[in-house]
Amino acid sequence: MLEGSDGSGKSTLAEKLKTYYDHLGRKVLLTREPGGTQLGEEIRTMILKNTEIEMDPRTEALLYAASRAEHVFKKIKPAVEEGYVVICERYILSSLAYQGYGRDLGPDQVLKINEFATGRFQPDVTFYLKVGWEKTLHRKTSMGGDRLELAGDTFFKKVQEGYQALEKTKGIQVIDASQSPEEIYRECIKILEEGNV
Repeated sequence: MLEGSDGSGKSTLAEKLKTYYDHLGRKVLLTREPGGTQLGEEIRTMILKNTEIEMDPRTEALLYAASRAEHVFKKIKPAVEEGYVVICERYILSSLAYQGYGRDLGPDQVLKINEFATGRFQPDVTFYLKVGWEKTLHRKTSMGGDRLELAGDTFFKKVQEGYQALEKTKGIQVIDASQSPEEIYRECIKILEEGNV
């Protein structure tokens, strides 16, 4: 799984990792959250659409968990069972940072609903692309931004604090995302090859 704040380079890394596994002759599923399925994409639109309608933080957290449940059981788990390497942009860590910390719901509460939603399905490795949120967020919002990207500096400071609190969680590999895309990719490949993931 690939994690990190908006604009940290997850999509670029996902494509590079897919190419790596393609060259090894492995079947690869490249996917994202929220989304990944037809229903998941509809929920994604509902959550991220820039709208004047206020959404309660609990509603937001539950919608992310609902999208994730659909994604895990309809797409990710079946692909893993068929021998695919699954590369997914975002997973539970994002919900813990964004809703647990950013929306002040508490990471324990958000973790509980996501453990139920996923049946405690865990990735083999999670790469957290760590970068200062100011640089990446301002680039995104200058192009318009979605509902979450427009949530404001106070929200994103809390999200960043959440990621920092969570980065020592088992299975998370912290990658300095201020490096070039090629350097980030090489660091991830080294971790994957040394860990036989």
